[in-house]
Amino acid sequence: MLSVGGRFDVPLAAWVAPLLLLRFLRHTRPLVALPAVFAVTVASAAVWMAELAVPITWLVFLGDVAFGVAYGLPYLVDRLLGPRAGTLGRVLLFPAAAMSVEFLLGTYGPFGTAYGMRAASQHTSTALLQITALTGPYAIAFVIGAGATIGNLVWERGLHRPALRWAAAYATAVALIVVGGQLRLMSTDTGGDTVKVAGINPSRAAIDAETAVHGASRLAVTDPRRVDRADVRRAMRPLLDDLFRQTARAAAAGARIVVWSENAARVTDEDHRAFLRRASAAADAHHVYLLVADLTYLPDAPHGRDETHLFGPDGRKLWDYEKARPIPGLEIYTPGDGHVPVVDTPYGRLGNVICYDADFPAGNHIDADIVFVPGGDWPEMGRTHTAMAGLRAIENGYALVRQDFNGQSSAYDATGRLLSTQDTTTDAGVWYADVPRHGSRTPYSRTGDLVSWGVLVGTVAVAVVLAGRTRRRSAPPSGSASSARASAVGPGR
Repeated sequence: MLSVGGRFDVPLAAWVAPLLLLRFLRHTRPLVALPAVFAVTVASAAVWMAELAVPITWLVFLGDVAFGVAYGLPYLVDRLLGPRAGTLGRVLLFPAAAMSVEFLLGTYGPFGTAYGMRAASQHTSTALLQITALTGPYAIAFVIGAGATIGNLVWERGLHRPALRWAAAYATAVALIVVGGQLRLMSTDTGGDTVKVAGINPSRAAIDAETAVHGASRLAVTDPRRVDRADVRRAMRPLLDDLFRQTARAAAAGARIVVWSENAARVTDEDHRAFLRRASAAADAHHVYLLVADLTYLPDAPHGRDETHLFGPDGRKLWDYEKARPIPGLEIYTPGDGHVPVVDTPYGRLGNVICYDADFPAGNHIDADIVFVPGGDWPEMGRTHTAMAGLRAIENGYALVRQDFNGQSSAYDATGRLLSTQDTTTDAGVWYADVPRHGSRTPYSRTGDLVSWGVLVGTVAVAVVLAGRTRRRSAPPSGSASSARASAVGPGR
């Protein structure tokens, strides 16, 4: 319960939990052990939702159960197939299955890596996480899972030479990962070649005025069908005045790039062009790169657009981007095509995804130096969600700036080191970060999930072989030698 990617995670708990669950599972009758383990994994998902105050919808509830079942599968595999796998298989089968489950859910599941990814529970262990630049984030599940199986091997066999050899090999591998990660941290020089980035949220006064018009908080107004277009127009003017006033203040303080949080502006479709003209004029007047973020309410449709627009210092629009991954069950937006925009600037190659998009590692292999992630969270979710997004910086070798509404804004360099952070649950004002201009593409950003695919294919192949072996041993053919001997002996024996 303390290693679920929530607010109260204890990193060591992620290592201890599978060790003890496997011990219980292997030494308890399956009809007792398997339901108990699945109950634990389902309960863990429920604890995660409670910690982060995830709004409960039917889809979220089904997701909770699905998460619990999926993350219980590696234990099922170990209990049913592990005894037939020999020592090598007994050591590797569980971690390979755990990594495979994480990979499949993180790539194809509707919730991505928002829940269950072991790397997220280790976000303070920066040296350990550097291995993800080579393998991707799912390898951390393999490392932790292997610790559990080798720990159980020593527990079962005692301090004998074969078990100790496995333990020594594992300890050496983990030490090499950590030392190699530390060397990467030491050799990656962010230096003084940085650019000042400013992050902006709507002020509390502007939000209070907007809430008074809508009759509900902006976090509750995620369904465009629940707003009155006349209300949006009445609330829009003071809100936009506030955002552009803060933009001018940030430029005067030396910021060369200004980033708004997700849905900072809310406009109707018919007013959208006027909004973009104003953003263009502001970028030109203050000579900054301005990344504005808005929720646009569309006419005659139950949808909105969650989008960003980047303007250059000459006022020219450099990209439009729509959020590709609206949160299932919570956001009714038209999803974008997932094509991540990247432009060359004097401050490096700039890219952009929005909030939940960053929870899908496969969509974040961006050839950029700095990636901006405007976010919109709530207090319980914000800090954890921003730390999760920071993992993308390590994996892909770019700096990452997440400007988050009502949560935690943070900037990370290409090794995941925290550069600057701000608690945005209060009216803290403009936030600044000096961000390195140059990134460096990693092997993982170039090859994608090649390692994870290899582990998945190998796990499935071994499971099929072991399942076939189990069937053959439990039900020998009627014409086998053992059957013939049994017939010859006769019933009298």
